[in-house]
Amino acid sequence: MTGILVACRCWIVLLAAGLFLCFPSADALAREDTTLRQCSPDGRLCFALTTVAGVLTYSVDRGGVPVIDPSTLGFMLRGAGKWGSAIELGDAVRSSVDDSWEQPWGENRLVVNRYREMRVPMVERRATLREIRLVVRVFDQGLGFRFEFPAQDQLVDVMIDEELTEFAIAGEAEAWWIPGGESNRYEYLYSRTAAKEVGTAHTPITFRRVDGLHVAIHEAALVDYSAFWLQRIEGQRFRTRLAPSSQPWKVRREAPFATPWRTVLVGKDAPALYAASDIILNLNEPNRLGDVSWVKLHKYVGIWWAMHLDEWSWNSGPKHGATTANALEYIDFAAAHGFASVLIEGWNEGWWSESGRNFEFATAYPDFDMERVAAYAAQKDVAIMGHHETAGNAGLYERQLEQALDYYQRHGVHAVKTGYVADAGGVLREDPDGTEQWEYHDGQFMARHHVLVAQRAAEHRIAINAHEPIKDTGLRRTYPNLLTREGARGTEYNAWGEPPNPPEHEPTLLFTRMLSGPFDLTPGIVSLAGRDGRPIPNTLARQLANYVVIYSPLQMAADLPQNYRKRPDALAFIERVPVDWERSRVVAGDIGEFAVVARQRRHGSDWWLGGVTDDSRREIAVDLAFLADGKAYTAEIWRDGPGGGIDGDRFAMLRETRTVTSRDTLSLTMEAGGGFAMSLTPID
Repeated sequence: MTGILVACRCWIVLLAAGLFLCFPSADALAREDTTLRQCSPDGRLCFALTTVAGVLTYSVDRGGVPVIDPSTLGFMLRGAGKWGSAIELGDAVRSSVDDSWEQPWGENRLVVNRYREMRVPMVERRATLREIRLVVRVFDQGLGFRFEFPAQDQLVDVMIDEELTEFAIAGEAEAWWIPGGESNRYEYLYSRTAAKEVGTAHTPITFRRVDGLHVAIHEAALVDYSAFWLQRIEGQRFRTRLAPSSQPWKVRREAPFATPWRTVLVGKDAPALYAASDIILNLNEPNRLGDVSWVKLHKYVGIWWAMHLDEWSWNSGPKHGATTANALEYIDFAAAHGFASVLIEGWNEGWWSESGRNFEFATAYPDFDMERVAAYAAQKDVAIMGHHETAGNAGLYERQLEQALDYYQRHGVHAVKTGYVADAGGVLREDPDGTEQWEYHDGQFMARHHVLVAQRAAEHRIAINAHEPIKDTGLRRTYPNLLTREGARGTEYNAWGEPPNPPEHEPTLLFTRMLSGPFDLTPGIVSLAGRDGRPIPNTLARQLANYVVIYSPLQMAADLPQNYRKRPDALAFIERVPVDWERSRVVAGDIGEFAVVARQRRHGSDWWLGGVTDDSRREIAVDLAFLADGKAYTAEIWRDGPGGGIDGDRFAMLRETRTVTSRDTLSLTMEAGGGFAMSLTPID
């Protein structure tokens, strides 16, 4: 029989071949408002998913006090309009996990993974009946939630124009943030403003409420999806804004698939917030590479800082830095002082061409003899750290990737620093027909690209240190050869940046950028001088402290060899400080002001501490209760000396030893812009 529309208290009633379908009206949905809650294992942090008149919202509270006020969820789907209203929640499926896992390397060898999960089908009660599932995992110190698009006939080729996830920060707060979507990617100094004065920000973004609670918004497991920026809508209400694509849509996937996790980290203070960052790792999939014993964590030196001083150049010519002679000199220095590799930048053909169109990743300049350098390095038991600058031409790099990685593997290179120097929106690729397309560093194409590079590099037993990268979201758990990355304002800005990195930079990074993972800061500028002798606003002891405060499993001794020879006390610390840790903790700190970090050597009993301060002089009481009871330790301390600080003698540094136990508290002075470094070694 012919279909007949019948009026009733439904949107549509269709009689056809005996079939009766009734989709409830908004009034009916309003009477069926639903709230589903999931709390953390300790019961204190709770996530609530709610429909009000079919509109989907969520909220978060801690001990009954709001953390995230009711915030909407939804998507703008190309060709299918908005998804997020007329939603009916299905039955929640709940589960819990309480275990731990071992990192092959990292800040903490063992990571506790303890959460309660709620999985909820959310069905759009319209003719399409499109379903998206929400999965939330609530930990004691934060949570993550993501959306799953299941296989369904009505939603197969999914084109997402925008994701409409909101975060309404509860309680008056201030924020530390860098702008999202601007030309210089993530390389900005952090602004400290009222939360209601934030514009569009990259994540992690950190909020501190007037009651002292710290909240950080970020994402985890960013795979085949566009990264989001956090755009303030009004007051303290923020909405995700996906990084653009060269295509009309921002994300295109074939169902089934899942989005990255949207994460909320919560801490009673700044040190507790840093401790919560293991949640980012826990929300990523386990190691897919199998045995990764070939991944070598180490400290390195390299042909790099002289370019930023404008003494050498990356491109060939009279100032070319990556010559055979210079490489051999650096290899000798590395061998003499225990550095495991030498980074060599600018050795290959193509520097500096517009958009990197002329790069050849397996062809050396005439003044660089790769065979001779590689053989000499092997003779000295030093490795070469490779370098692949793309000038943002990721498409060309992908086309040469296999050849480039094979070239490095044949020459004994086990780590590669990649680079994507280009303005935001200036990543170049080509369609199959040769048409050039331009992408953002944090769009879906580059999310795919960085995973592709990690996978292909692993096939050649090569680790990656990505510069000008996509932001870190914990993928090092899945691909442990993703050792470190940039994604922040690094030491090079102390050579030529206007302004250079101020003293509050590192105590801000620790509680913002470092929540996402390792950062290749490239510390150790013991000359304390940039281009044309411009003073770096740090002390000598502060440069040493950065090796502990700013974590990276690859740590560069970034200064020139001749400068290290002038500062043997500083070099002694850099030679000895580990790069892999058994456990880590922030002993004390306030965002943007100061930080004291303690880390225990992996599989060892010695501890290493670093302390940094802003432009204020501080007296710090360091409680050593984290040491083993009943043991005495030799504390070797490198600290700011009398008359030191950025307004005094920046090189004033005392190196001293004391005997301490877990019952002691050390009183130390950090001069303005200064800090301290310390080793604590058990006395047998």
